[in-house]
Amino acid sequence: QVQLKVTGGGSVQAGSSLRLSCTAGNRYSRRCIGWFRQAPGKEREGVASMYTGGDSAVYADSVKGRFTISQDNAKNTGYLQMNNLQPEDTAMYYCSLAPPELRSGEYFCPWGSFTVWGQGAQVTVSS
Repeated sequence: QVQLKVTGGGSVQAGSSLRLSCTAGNRYSRRCIGWFRQAPGKEREGVASMYTGGDSAVYADSVKGRFTISQDNAKNTGYLQMNNLQPEDTAMYYCSLAPPELRSGEYFCPWGSFTVWGQGAQVTVSS
């Protein structure tokens, strides 16, 4: 089973930046990596995802232009750069891996394909 661990969380003021890292062991390559968050009393929501064998990414509308997903295949590590953090970004952040879906020669990473969760990291943003 893939071991997933998120590091880099913390408490910051609005407008600050944080970078989360996700280490995923030796099953990282050619998979989908997804970042999710769950605020107290709310359902887990997808934040960003990408296919580790490509460059394109998908973002939730709420983070577009502020968050950037990236990855380093050599290190089996994914990243979520979060800029201009706002109080509404406060949540526990998780990463996940999933097999990609191949459609018409392109790989997709549907939110619902992510089902394996590891240890998350708390991000708290104060106003």
